[in-house]
Amino acid sequence: MSGGLRALGAVGLTAALLTAGCVRPSEDRAVRDTRVGQAEADALTVEVEGGLASVRTLASGTLELWGQAPVFTTKVTAGADARTDWLFMVHNAMPDAVLDAVDEAGTPLTVVALPDAHPTVKAWRVALRPGTAMRLTVAPPDWDAREPFRFAALADVQEALSKVGDVYAKLNEDPTLRFIFFAGDLTEYGTREQLEEFQQRLEAGSRIPLFATLGNHETFTDDAREYQRLVGRGSQHFTFHGVHFSLVDSGSSTVDPMVEEALDGWLEEARDAVHVVAMHIPPLDPIGVRGGGFAVRNEAAGLVGKMARAGVDLSV
Repeated sequence: MSGGLRALGAVGLTAALLTAGCVRPSEDRAVRDTRVGQAEADALTVEVEGGLASVRTLASGTLELWGQAPVFTTKVTAGADARTDWLFMVHNAMPDAVLDAVDEAGTPLTVVALPDAHPTVKAWRVALRPGTAMRLTVAPPDWDAREPFRFAALADVQEALSKVGDVYAKLNEDPTLRFIFFAGDLTEYGTREQLEEFQQRLEAGSRIPLFATLGNHETFTDDAREYQRLVGRGSQHFTFHGVHFSLVDSGSSTVDPMVEEALDGWLEEARDAVHVVAMHIPPLDPIGVRGGGFAVRNEAAGLVGKMARAGVDLSV
């Protein structure tokens, strides 16, 4: 092929990639992450701070969320025509979570706790105030106490979805565990049906919630769009008892620059605290026989060095 034809081919390929949209492997997922936890309907605007919960339902007086952290706050802005009586339901909540609901002036809202359908499913009736902004914080009473606690680390359920109840039963035997920290591959193909089954089995079998990042198997269906709709962000950060937890989307054997920028902030925030970081595909394959690390070794080395310099205490 002549130089002119090669140049035209390169231009054509570049144009095709740009036309297709995002050109970085996980860029589109990183962009979609920023929209998790946001919804608007029935004269109500909802935004979960940090995207730490996904909005499952916002209609007919019901706001239903799937939580992705022990503690999170939902900002609710009610229009002048908004109804006042709302059912606020949170799945995948801490068993001892309570609701603190206040308006923008800090005045408490009227809240009535409903009986638990399951240890990790919480529901309240909340009297919202039309024409104002409110904050609904779901948290266990001791969430910010600086005291020891225990959590479980888990990953790669994949095709063993029908058997994961055995794992939950074993974890249930330990009453000191507060939550499960999950490093991706909830399901085999990341379909809506599989993700719903995962959540149903979790609610039926586990007495504690599970906070996850996605794995490469979640990307097999529509680049993890169903995961982000049903579960939440691929990358997020929360604190519990003074310990920082970061979940990072590495499902495409890389960390997108948008995600790495967020991680930089989390690393700085946790520099003087205990910090646990989870990602599905590790920067470097610890065994070296599967090619199971990042696609670019320089990126892998840079990320490992960055976490080491920031004093990350544990990576899973």
